[in-house]
Amino acid sequence: MSSIQTNKMTNYRWVICAMLFLATTVNYMDRQVLSLTWKDFISKDFNWTDDDYGTITATFSIFYAFISLFAGKFIDWMGTKKGYIWAIIIWSLGACLHAACGWATFHLADTGWFGEGVVKGTLMFTSISVYLFLACRIILAMGEAGNFPAAIKVTAEYFPKKDRAYATSIFNAGSSVGALAAPLTIPILAAKMGWEMAFIIIGAIGFIWAAAWAFMYDHPHECSKVNEAELSYINSDAQVETATTETVDEGPKLSFADCFKHRQTWAFIVGKALTDGVWWFFLFWAPAYFSELGHPSSTGMGQMLIFVLYLIVTVLSIYGGYIPKLFVEKMGMNPYAGRMRAMLIFAFLPIFAMFAQPLSGVSVWLPCIIIGLAGAGHQAWSANLYSTIGDMFPKSAIATITGIGTMFGGLGSFLINKGSGMLFTYAEGQGSAFTFFGAEGKPAGYMIIFCYCAVAYLIAWAIMKTLVPKYKPIA
Repeated sequence: MSSIQTNKMTNYRWVICAMLFLATTVNYMDRQVLSLTWKDFISKDFNWTDDDYGTITATFSIFYAFISLFAGKFIDWMGTKKGYIWAIIIWSLGACLHAACGWATFHLADTGWFGEGVVKGTLMFTSISVYLFLACRIILAMGEAGNFPAAIKVTAEYFPKKDRAYATSIFNAGSSVGALAAPLTIPILAAKMGWEMAFIIIGAIGFIWAAAWAFMYDHPHECSKVNEAELSYINSDAQVETATTETVDEGPKLSFADCFKHRQTWAFIVGKALTDGVWWFFLFWAPAYFSELGHPSSTGMGQMLIFVLYLIVTVLSIYGGYIPKLFVEKMGMNPYAGRMRAMLIFAFLPIFAMFAQPLSGVSVWLPCIIIGLAGAGHQAWSANLYSTIGDMFPKSAIATITGIGTMFGGLGSFLINKGSGMLFTYAEGQGSAFTFFGAEGKPAGYMIIFCYCAVAYLIAWAIMKTLVPKYKPIA
């Protein structure tokens, strides 16, 4: 008997998946520090409005979008080991630099760089702080844009197609766990040690992960912890019985221009552009929304609301990657058809979002649960959407396609975050004169955004199905 048949298969691919999960968790915790501290801590120092905060989050989104276009290509060129290390070091540095914005604002105001008479509480003082936070968010975006292209490429390297959606749903759950852990830690750190230390402590975790990744990751065919049986399973899509060669064929290279020639690319772009903004809206604005309902994130009730919201997201979203596997194994569907059917199911969950604002007057827990269900739908949708890349494209182009789609997702996020900030500030100023579906003032503004969140996924699915109705890999 061969060694493949007699040796028990190792499971190191799941160790790598766990590392991807941890990286994504750190990614979202770094992203969440601002959303959990601006309303109750930072805005009190700098007098920020919703529009100011919307500008900062929108700028992060637009730079995240722009860098994502090149981040995927960078990961394909640099490789997943070095590329991932560079990405997390840059975003961790950017996260830590937020802590210096307060000192720098007061210093620049005192030195007269922006003219004489800049004192705390003035519009110029607020503007200085906004510009400094914008600079830090740009550095954060530069690094964080590399996370998903690298993680999706690693998943394609370590898992056969039938397992990729499940593996992706596991590491993608890190975004939910990061958002889950954030309200339990960040407001406490900010209250006890200052908002500056919250940025430094959370940001420093990324440097530890980068050191561990340098020692733990190697390509499967070069990794001593992956035996021949596991390597054969990883390469089972190519029907490889043994895999002892030192080179792996990742398929034809695709230029940027080549990528845009395929409908498969545009289907992924549509799926990201119409739906990423929904998740980022929940991520950036949920703490502020609960604060508007009388429960700031610095209070026990506010922390519990955010925790329960992302607990729902975390628990339900993990099964999102398992459902298409059932369609493939139990019903004999090809991976793409199974994923699209699962994504249609997930597209119905966010519909409940349109009831979040009307039911907030009954109990604050109702919008918490509703947003949690919508968020779970997004995460399950996202895990399968990412996996369609591995179904359709050669491994050599996976990070590039991921980066292109993420760029358009960032553009959608820019529009919804900047638009939300402007809308909420305007609606609050108009008061009862601004109405929508029975809501007045700022609640009417939230009602408008929730309605978009409710229908975005069904629209995206219909367009994707039209562009790529059947499984058609890029030759």
